[in-house]
Amino acid sequence: MTQLIRTAALCVDFDRDLRILQASGALARMIQPILNIMNQRLAEEKPAQVRLKDIVASTWLPPIPSGPFKRLLINEARSAIGRPVPTTVSIEVTRRCGANCDHCLIKEGEGELDSQEIKRVIDQAQEIGACIITFTEGDPLLKDDIYSLIKHVDPEKAVVNLFTPGLDLTVEKAVKLREAGLYNLIIGVYSTNPEEHDRVRGVAGAHSLALEAIKIALQTGLMVTMACHIKGGQIERIQDLYQLATELGVHELSIWEGMPKTPEEKLTIIEREKIVDIYRKINSTPGGPRIFANTYFEGQMLGCMAGRRWMHVAVDGSVRACPYLKESYANIKDIPLKDAWKAVRHSGKFDGFVSYCPAQDLFGPGC
Repeated sequence: MTQLIRTAALCVDFDRDLRILQASGALARMIQPILNIMNQRLAEEKPAQVRLKDIVASTWLPPIPSGPFKRLLINEARSAIGRPVPTTVSIEVTRRCGANCDHCLIKEGEGELDSQEIKRVIDQAQEIGACIITFTEGDPLLKDDIYSLIKHVDPEKAVVNLFTPGLDLTVEKAVKLREAGLYNLIIGVYSTNPEEHDRVRGVAGAHSLALEAIKIALQTGLMVTMACHIKGGQIERIQDLYQLATELGVHELSIWEGMPKTPEEKLTIIEREKIVDIYRKINSTPGGPRIFANTYFEGQMLGCMAGRRWMHVAVDGSVRACPYLKESYANIKDIPLKDAWKAVRHSGKFDGFVSYCPAQDLFGPGC
């Protein structure tokens, strides 16, 4: 039994053998609903990784037990009393990228946060409760001092995820990422068809480079998530992508709902139900990687996290509720991150439970 939280009013313990989180004390009722959800997932789903000292239920969550996971529980307690904080803060660290994706929204812009500004964001994010820091856009591996930024995150407070298209990963870089303390490397693979993936990336050979990057990262000892985006009419791709993820040996296949550009690309209700069915079937089957699906995690399970559990800092310092909602509420060059979070919350747009992605509403509700 590991004690995660011990205060006069609340204790939370984790039984590793039974994989059960237990709360006691005067405030136990406040946090019990989220513990019930976590316990059900731990009982019914395979973890991404079981390690000597902890269990990684999902690569998108801190390991259990750990300092960052303790902070996640405290954040959930705060949310329960109507004082939510951003558990996840994603940060665009550079515009530089070797890919030329049509869907990229930052390649045409100018200017970016310097490293000292990013470190200040990291510090302020940790001060207000963030326990997951994600570096993204365009390719963080092309940020000269990305290793310094990773090291700047206090491992007792937050884990670090990093997204890359996988065009520029070498063994030397992978070793540096591991030594800097990277928690999880996320590499996007859009299709098992190399030509289609290369077309999306706008770079010949991007598919083979991404797969090679995954192999290098795994051989170096990094935890790896293979990520994909699924739009309407593409559900059948998931099984093929999962087979590829299994062959590569990644820890998790992450399925995100792609942003539609036409009505036909919008996922229907039936397609979302199929994603959830695939999620449940694979995660209840021993062996192979785990699946993460934001259709379930940010749908039926926790609801949309934007402006509730998630805050995004764009490459120019503007603050949004998540990467997919484009309205800016402040800029970290002008005000502290805690005040930017207040601006997001005071907008009144992120109250209550929402079981779908608002960014998907471009063409109206799914049918």
